[in-house]
Amino acid sequence: MGIDFAGVQFKNRVTLASGTCGFGRELAELFDLSLLGGICAKGLTLNPRIGNPPPRIAETPLGMLNSVGLQNPGVDAFIREELPFLRQFDTNIIANFSGSSPEEFAEIAAKLAGAGIDMLEVNISCPNVKAEGMLFGTSPDAAAEVTAAVKRVAGSVPVMVKLTPNVTDIVQIALACKDAGADALSLINTLLGMRFDLKSGKPILANGTGGLSGPAIFPVALRMVYQVANSVNIPILGLGGISSANDAREMLIAGAKLIGVGTAMFRDPLIAVKIIEELGKNEH
Repeated sequence: MGIDFAGVQFKNRVTLASGTCGFGRELAELFDLSLLGGICAKGLTLNPRIGNPPPRIAETPLGMLNSVGLQNPGVDAFIREELPFLRQFDTNIIANFSGSSPEEFAEIAAKLAGAGIDMLEVNISCPNVKAEGMLFGTSPDAAAEVTAAVKRVAGSVPVMVKLTPNVTDIVQIALACKDAGADALSLINTLLGMRFDLKSGKPILANGTGGLSGPAIFPVALRMVYQVANSVNIPILGLGGISSANDAREMLIAGAKLIGVGTAMFRDPLIAVKIIEELGKNEH
């Protein structure tokens, strides 16, 4: 079950996906976080964010939409208050973070690297304020610029770039990140979607659109991981709709070296542990 992933030793292949496990405090009441290969903390920004107005969660067939809006206490508060809690557990801590410019990404990355995080996960599914709000992750050049900026300050901490599926050709984005120095990739992030309230005729989410996650996106995630794994020779953390050990096995067959469990945790908070146990049986 153990594996070297971009120079970091993982005791098993199962991690918790960013945004679905908070900072681990609630889940730690249900199981020992040390059982996990890694935990990817909720997405961080330079300054605290209150997120989008409610409603910001909507159920969908085989999944959910979210438009939480990166609510978080800010990177300094995470380092001061949440990281010491997570460090109690024998698991790798991955820090997911977003910025509005390459310089801001680098500033956050430098703080996290200095705090001794195990791996950085660069969330490029956020707007570039210098390019009229275009997402960094939808442009090879912008994705490469952010990757290079983070790599310059990351020191010995591996840099993993999280790719958005809301693109025409995800392989081009992956290649751009790899050429800019990314040590690993994680994919996929959520797919853009929406739902309407039939009584009001208005979108259910206050923000209009949101990110679709859950089993509905699993075949898309598999396809994209397979495409990227066959085009880019750096390790991949595959995620997107994984909700069983068999899903995890498929993702590993597609080319992922690690897997991330996210939305399934809302239905069964112990599902990641069950997947670890099931995968472990398979190896004996």
